[in-house]
Amino acid sequence: MEHKHSGPFHQALREFAFDQGSLRALEALDCRATPAFAVAYGATSKKQAGTQRVAGDVDRLEELQTLLFANAEAAGSRRSVLLIVQGMDTSGKGGVTKHVVGSMNPQGIHQVGFKKPTPEELQHDFLWRIRHHTPKHGEIAVFDRSHYEDVLVHRVEGLTPPARLQRRYGAIRQFEQDLVGNGTVILKVMLHISREEQYQRLSERLDDPTKHWKFTPADVDARERWDAYMEAHRIAIEETDTEDAPWFVIPADRKWYARLAVQQLLIETLASLDLTYPPATFDIAEQRRRLDASR
Repeated sequence: MEHKHSGPFHQALREFAFDQGSLRALEALDCRATPAFAVAYGATSKKQAGTQRVAGDVDRLEELQTLLFANAEAAGSRRSVLLIVQGMDTSGKGGVTKHVVGSMNPQGIHQVGFKKPTPEELQHDFLWRIRHHTPKHGEIAVFDRSHYEDVLVHRVEGLTPPARLQRRYGAIRQFEQDLVGNGTVILKVMLHISREEQYQRLSERLDDPTKHWKFTPADVDARERWDAYMEAHRIAIEETDTEDAPWFVIPADRKWYARLAVQQLLIETLASLDLTYPPATFDIAEQRRRLDASR
């Protein structure tokens, strides 16, 4: 499926994972690739250049976020952004949260990490708990894992019958279409890590006592079903990649690139809204006079 592109990272990442609208085989993608990125800033390595660019564009991202928030607060704008971050364990979701999302003003951020459903949540349809956390006007909501867990894990673990899974894809498409219709821009990214790189990162956690808290045996359980999870991701992406809510597969073996790519996708997305600061709704000269008189 073809999509409207909002900038070089949007276009390059779509071309990286899709061929004339069809998803390429995930296992064939180079997880160390750096689409849309070239060494700049006089750096001596790609990593140095990438980390410099992330740092250099922090102010730009924060300004665009402020514009989004200001237009909702002062001008009644209904625009908002939903960033959905999916990926296997150790793919870098936490790093994106810390280095990209963490650089923005928390006043306009709503961040949620969806875990195993609670008994109360299981009493409702799978999207019930998700709807409680969709972004308010002017807000950027960030889902660290999301409603996609209910088709990824459920497919691999056999928790939901195939026919019901198929209906869930349709429910997700409708849910996201409704959000877009209400003014939300949806940005869906899969941080795609190679099996070899995941092994190295999990090994580091086991070797470092300060990182044991990050490790759970479930990480290895999922790794043992790697091919099944890749197939589940492929199906989910193909079933829910739409014009209004496209998927971006980000090569994530290089942590710095994954962070840069998400940052640039956010910048390009927010910039495409073409927002300006809301004009004053009061007499500026009169308020200046009153303020000066209060000295």
